[in-house]
Amino acid sequence: MADNDALADVIARCALRDQRAFRELYRHTAAKLYAVALRIVRREDWAEEVLQESFVNIWNHIAEYDSARSAPLTWMTAIVRNRALDWLRRPNLERGDEDYDLLVEAVADDAPGPDMVLGASRDARALADCLEQLTGNQRQTIVLAYSHGLSHGELAQHLKQPLGTVKTWIRRGLDRLKGCMDSGGRL
Repeated sequence: MADNDALADVIARCALRDQRAFRELYRHTAAKLYAVALRIVRREDWAEEVLQESFVNIWNHIAEYDSARSAPLTWMTAIVRNRALDWLRRPNLERGDEDYDLLVEAVADDAPGPDMVLGASRDARALADCLEQLTGNQRQTIVLAYSHGLSHGELAQHLKQPLGTVKTWIRRGLDRLKGCMDSGGRL
């Protein structure tokens, strides 16, 4: 059930508190969403916890889903990604500071990630096309900021660039992305 319309229909039924529809939604999306969580947290037991918390959150907020703003799987992936990043930020996890640094580095690798899972989505493809049209610095800062949750200060430190430069790259890149997305994927 990769079709956005079919997923949107299931989500609409879930918004009416249809538990069968929610089981169907889980059955058709859990594997992909688990892969997203696992890619970020890098431990199966943590990914399972993140997935469970994410589906509880999806159920609690499913009536707020707006198909005009994003594709169903894109919306659900954002919830899982945010939960996974929150999970990594939690204190008292079974890891030392060195392990945390390794996890952060692992998240920032070049391996195919959730964007490949969402490749079938029109929105994701348009966004990918628009990102390709940005300068390398703009693309890198935007991806690090939004995919990996880095702040402007963390980006400046990571990229070894002045904070003002990083902010300019992000602002100009986002302006170009907005123009590109508004024009249907072309700058």
